[in-house]
Amino acid sequence: MKRRIIEIDQDKCNGCGACADACHEGAIGMLDGKAKLLRDDYCDGLGDCLPTCPTGAITFVEREAAAYDEQAVLVNKQEKMQKQGMKLPCGCPGSHSRKIEHTECACEEAPHTEPVSRLSQWPVQIKLVPVNAPYFDGAKLLIAADCTAYAYAAFHERFIRGHITLVGCPKLDSVDYSEKLTEIIRNNDIRSVTVVRMEVPCCGGLEMATKKALQQSGKFIPWQVVTVTVNGSLKEE
Repeated sequence: MKRRIIEIDQDKCNGCGACADACHEGAIGMLDGKAKLLRDDYCDGLGDCLPTCPTGAITFVEREAAAYDEQAVLVNKQEKMQKQGMKLPCGCPGSHSRKIEHTECACEEAPHTEPVSRLSQWPVQIKLVPVNAPYFDGAKLLIAADCTAYAYAAFHERFIRGHITLVGCPKLDSVDYSEKLTEIIRNNDIRSVTVVRMEVPCCGGLEMATKKALQQSGKFIPWQVVTVTVNGSLKEE
């Protein structure tokens, strides 16, 4: 598959190792005093290493590369920790992919029962979710700004229920989500896409990234944008 991935200019690299330390996936290692991309499938293409390089040796390129393998990265981390005498019995909870099932409650019969979470998968952050997770097959995709779930009280019932949920904040993350979203949409059977954003201008980045991803995927998928106001209501279009 063709995707965005890092490239390290060996002539510019000074061997400081800052990029290897910054790469949480273990994709970069030091060989013969220079930084090298060890495995394509360890690189998530998000570029956390770029700002740490003092010489500008790291750039993004678009080329044929193996898909990011989140499970392989997790196994590699566990092996390294075991060698260091450390234990990670269940893997990192922030990146371990899983499907979530909930027991329904008879809310009408017991109105004071605790509301049921409608989240059906983990992780939910766009930066953490694996591109080829099995729960994407036939999914209705919800792409939501972080703040929307706090502003809109019935977020689980109105939006998360029946959807695979991805959340992010383009202002805080300072990344182009369109690359990751393109891969998710292109490589999976996505039935529909719903974008839920706040009415504030910075949330427009999430909407634009989704629109760009849909265009780049080459697929025609029904999609809609829902805007939540800062006082917690849905904005009339």
